[in-house]
Amino acid sequence: MKKTIGILGGMGPEATGFFFEAIIRQTRASGDQGHARVLIWNDPAIPARTEAILENGPSPLPALLAGVRILERGGAGLIAMPCITAHYWAPQIKSKARVPFVDLIEETVGQAKKAVPGLERAGLIATTGTIRSGIFHRAFARKSIELLVPNDRDQTRIMDAIYGDDGIKAGVKSARARNAVFRIARRLVERGAQAIIAGCTEIPLVLRAEDLTVPLLEPMTIGAAACLKKAGYPPARKPRIGS
Repeated sequence: MKKTIGILGGMGPEATGFFFEAIIRQTRASGDQGHARVLIWNDPAIPARTEAILENGPSPLPALLAGVRILERGGAGLIAMPCITAHYWAPQIKSKARVPFVDLIEETVGQAKKAVPGLERAGLIATTGTIRSGIFHRAFARKSIELLVPNDRDQTRIMDAIYGDDGIKAGVKSARARNAVFRIARRLVERGAQAIIAGCTEIPLVLRAEDLTVPLLEPMTIGAAACLKKAGYPPARKPRIGS
């Protein structure tokens, strides 16, 4: 029996929309009836995740768990969360959820060496909260993959590209934000990264696989394919790993 996919979203709304679109793109369907049933809980009022991790701000966990309950009551048979930084609270969500939780980081790790044979070193572009939390580093270390991260100056540029007045979360996919992310990704490649991980759900809104000379490992796209498989829907004939 096919399951309904639940999306725990709002962090931010555009990333949530991108994830839903990724599910649609990854589905092998000849008409409307072949697509997956999807429930979306889009709650942009969930407290900021980076501030909670770095500055002892309000925890988003109560709002995340409330969203899980809403999706469960709506009939979701599994739940995915298109916010990488919020995966800091994934263990608590998994322990409280009554349905399977699709962990985008674990799914990305599982695909990394399949997608990039011989992968030993990858570049991570993510929020400061995600990087300092170590959630990617711990997961990739289990596969003996070293992660390279931007230097302090470049990390400030990444945060501005995401959170600035004309940044991605403000709904502005400006040339400035896009160019900043692209240049930083290129510098990580120059330092030896054999792949780039889009470790923030806003990054694939401005960075595409064709921008890079190495593969782009995109947790949102990888996670969308995983959701379809776990929900019993036929995935695309050639699963995508980057947008």
